[in-house]
Amino acid sequence: MREVKRQDALDYHSQGRKGKIEVKPTKPYSSQRDLSLAYSPGVAEPCLEIAKDKRKVFDYTAKGNLVAVISNGTAVLGLGDIGPEASKPVMEGKSLLFKIFADIDVFDIEVDTKDVEDFIKTVKNIAPTFGGINLEDIKAPEAFEIEKRLKDELDIPVMHDDQHGTAMISSAALKNALELSDKKIEDVKIVISGAGAAAISCAKLYVALGAKLEHIIMCDSKGVIKPSRGDLDEYKSMFANEVEANDLAEAMVGADVFLGLSKGNVVSQEMVKSMAPNCIVFALANPHPEIRYEDAMAARKDIIVATGRSDNPNQVNNVIGFPFIFRGALDVQATCINEEMKLAAVEAIAKLAKQPVPEEVIIAYKERKITYGKDFIIPKPSDHRLITVVAPAVAKAAIASGVAKKIITNWTAYTEELEARMGLDNKLFSALAERARKDPQYVVFAEADNYKILKAAQIVQDEGLAKPILLGRKEKINSLIKEFELQFKNVEIIDPRSPEMEHKRIEFGEHLYEERKRKGFTRIEAIKAMRERNYFGAAYLKWAKADAFISGLTRNYADTLRPALQVIGKRNSVNSIAGMYIMSTKSGPMFLADTTINHNPTARELADITILTAEAIKGFNIKPRIALLSFSNFGTSKYPDAIKVREAVAILHKERPDLIVDGEVQANIAVNSQLMSEFFPFSVLAKHRINTLIFPNLAAGNIAYKLLQEMTDMEAVGPVLLGMKRPIHVLQLGSSVREIVNMVTLSVIDAQLRKKRLKEGNRNNESPHPVL
Repeated sequence: MREVKRQDALDYHSQGRKGKIEVKPTKPYSSQRDLSLAYSPGVAEPCLEIAKDKRKVFDYTAKGNLVAVISNGTAVLGLGDIGPEASKPVMEGKSLLFKIFADIDVFDIEVDTKDVEDFIKTVKNIAPTFGGINLEDIKAPEAFEIEKRLKDELDIPVMHDDQHGTAMISSAALKNALELSDKKIEDVKIVISGAGAAAISCAKLYVALGAKLEHIIMCDSKGVIKPSRGDLDEYKSMFANEVEANDLAEAMVGADVFLGLSKGNVVSQEMVKSMAPNCIVFALANPHPEIRYEDAMAARKDIIVATGRSDNPNQVNNVIGFPFIFRGALDVQATCINEEMKLAAVEAIAKLAKQPVPEEVIIAYKERKITYGKDFIIPKPSDHRLITVVAPAVAKAAIASGVAKKIITNWTAYTEELEARMGLDNKLFSALAERARKDPQYVVFAEADNYKILKAAQIVQDEGLAKPILLGRKEKINSLIKEFELQFKNVEIIDPRSPEMEHKRIEFGEHLYEERKRKGFTRIEAIKAMRERNYFGAAYLKWAKADAFISGLTRNYADTLRPALQVIGKRNSVNSIAGMYIMSTKSGPMFLADTTINHNPTARELADITILTAEAIKGFNIKPRIALLSFSNFGTSKYPDAIKVREAVAILHKERPDLIVDGEVQANIAVNSQLMSEFFPFSVLAKHRINTLIFPNLAAGNIAYKLLQEMTDMEAVGPVLLGMKRPIHVLQLGSSVREIVNMVTLSVIDAQLRKKRLKEGNRNNESPHPVL
């Protein structure tokens, strides 16, 4: 874990807008009408509806997505009792985590009282505002009484995350660690260092999972908790066992599991060595664990270790749980978070760790590979799948246990809603992936001696999206496969420069020569060109068994595109090719063109680019709604650039009246339906949300998509090459594995569409049907 400097932390919180959170309006407010709806007199109407039926507060207010993070600052992280004001940065930080991980809005509330009754009264009085209450950093034993009372007296979810968050995450880790150690929870001896809120809650949940009370030894600062001590409160008494051991060191002898929720450096290597074979050590004190990860691992080989630190494997981090647990509870308007919901979260988190880890998670943690095993028993906090796995599990448990006021029946739609909520709207690519799996195609990967390409090829093969053909030196490719422990099933590896491929180089070279002998190619040059993978791959697509071709990860766009144009060429029915990017936004995909090919297209070329783009979008079963962009709006400028766009629109209106298209229009107007309707109600675009932007020149398009990609959370997929005779697509330089997989999926769909047209009788591969 990189050391955080004091001044860096202070600057982070103080520079710019102070603190870490803000409130943003969710409704329009630019006009007087908007304000009259937001407040008086329009606000009276939802008030009257809620007065008739309090449940309608979820329909007309933010209550259903609003959580209170409430503390009195009596047990803040490792800082102790520092008071409510000093706890506010932590509560703001917790609020930020709720928002970025689960899109839950939060007010942090710091209460200036240590009196249990006053605290409970305060929370109860403000509870009508919120859909849920997250209690935070309240010292034990008061925390137990506060949570119990509030759960009993309120009809919204209440959870003290310091207790239950740690319990759920460590329980998920324990389930997997026991499985890997070939042990059963009902048989193991568990030693717990610490007897605070988190330790008590963990022990309770372990028992709910099957652990035996008599097998649990809990230690506090005075030693082993025993009935004979006589100084125990009701919570410690639950886990008091009369055993021979008197201190932590004695208790750990022969233990199968150690759980540390106390303080740093209280466990030695000798204590770890005294544990049972195949032992499990969860040293969760932060920032200094009970024993350092390195020391525990060095003590013995038959051990699984988890800590609370991000720089060690197996980080037990509450952020894996609380955002998604509240997400699921809020979405069914649960009246509480019960044991069934907590156990469902445990099961979901434990199962997710066994699934293949997304490439972006592996990259984020700078690992070569992450697979289920002793060093990976719990998902990483950055795993974007957590929200779509844990939240539905919690919601289903709430419904099944009878505490949900809202019933979800369409779980697929709910999962898509969660993805869209987090900017993970993969609905388009999910649908395309399903289409690809029905008829996977052979795809040539030109740069298969690159790890990203190989990883993407493995993914598309594993997921049944495509059948990879790998180009490159076999020794290098096989070495990478071995190094990164990649697994392929009967994959074809071709080295275009190898002696065994000489006959193919000659065959393909002869074909190329015949087609381009009057365009500057000699026979020798054509055959020699086939030693280059971009030429050989394109030729393999055109004259062999391949269906699609992917390249460009490590080469500049022009160098990759040139062989494609010379070998494959553009479709006979198009005047020019174009490049399209797909931007993944919260409201769905946005298509941008031309972003890579045409420097300064004429009005005719702009119209052709628009038609090409529209055909491609229809191929995704999406209706294109197109705005042609300029610096002016519908005739406000007489400059040539604006006139060119207007002329392109006129061509489109005449030749393609079936398209929803208009312009010229400024970009901000195009993407803002309210402004479009207010200022240009005559335009067809005023009645439709735009999903396609056509740029007046290459500079505008290229700059726009790169700015969007770098300055926003949008994911860019592309460039999708439009107008080629065969499915050939050029990757963006440095694309991620995820982006490569998406491009391969698009290529497969492209190939499927072309084959479908051929079956329909069009042997020239020319058709008005949608095509990429």
